[in-house]
Amino acid sequence: MKVQVTQANLARALNTVARVASVRGTLPILANVLLKTESGRLNIMATNLDVAISHFVGTKVEKEGAITVPARLMQDFVTNLPEDVINLEVEDKKLSVKTDRYNSVINGIEADDFPLMPAISSAASWKVPTADFKSALSKVVFAASADDARPVLTGVYFKSAGGEVNVAATDSYRLAEAKVGKSASDVEFLVPGGAINDLLRIISDNEKEVVVKHDDQQVQFSSGDVTLVARLIEGTYPDYKKLIPTKFATTARLSRDDFLGVTKVSALFARESAGSVTVSVSKASGQLSINAVAAQLGENTAKADAKVSGDGEVTLNSRYLAEALGAFSADEVEFCFNGKLEPCVLRSLKEADYLHLIMPLRS
Repeated sequence: MKVQVTQANLARALNTVARVASVRGTLPILANVLLKTESGRLNIMATNLDVAISHFVGTKVEKEGAITVPARLMQDFVTNLPEDVINLEVEDKKLSVKTDRYNSVINGIEADDFPLMPAISSAASWKVPTADFKSALSKVVFAASADDARPVLTGVYFKSAGGEVNVAATDSYRLAEAKVGKSASDVEFLVPGGAINDLLRIISDNEKEVVVKHDDQQVQFSSGDVTLVARLIEGTYPDYKKLIPTKFATTARLSRDDFLGVTKVSALFARESAGSVTVSVSKASGQLSINAVAAQLGENTAKADAKVSGDGEVTLNSRYLAEALGAFSADEVEFCFNGKLEPCVLRSLKEADYLHLIMPLRS
């Protein structure tokens, strides 16, 4: 292989893919990135066997070829080079990296040993605008579980109904659901939360759309020169729709910023009680208040004006509440619940495609 590429383009591609490379894997080659010429361009890829990311770079190809080199070393080295044209050449499992002022040789492993993700067969395909795609995923992925004891809860669930595709995530204590796009074909699959976080990191806002392809085992997300392929999580996702109440005894509509502000202040006093705060809604005062008590620190009550229907109080995890409020972009939100032991729902009239549910704590 012999190619020329700009430092800026090569560094961008390496920063996109290198994080997926696994230094703790049983296969040493998983700590490497693959550099391979394809159709007059340079394809840079990394994988940990569950997720693979590739990034195509415009390149002047003098000789076709491929090699794998240590991901971390290659990434850090190229990032620290000055903006210039870089000459890459492979000889005897070694990659020569040259610029006007730098001349380095990096030991590699033959590309034939690099594990490629299987091709997606009989793939269903659909497209979604990039802005809508990233917005929906960023609103739900943080609600996925970090506990591998229940693998299905560590993923983001894609499910279509009537042509509309929704994404959802839950850790059994909270649930987030958002509309992500439309698909003419049936959609139902479960993507690891880590893969979704990688996807949000690598998709450029400058690209117009994301193309989604999937079969029974894998899903592929493509946007511009970047592609991510992930193995799907096996298992049956909970029927979370049954958890979402349709009617509420108590509702408070208020400024999202005000609600988030009183939540964050109260959370400071809730650290001793694992983040537990009591949210009270009063129709008489037209206010929502949050109370937190800490035996060592003291007590805090913070209030915000609201348009209230009904009265009641419920105890919640303040971190869950703050993270849910932070996911909304609308100026105003509704906080709805039916009692101390029933799920609470956050929603917005101006953001009807998003809903967040939080299970209460026993006070």
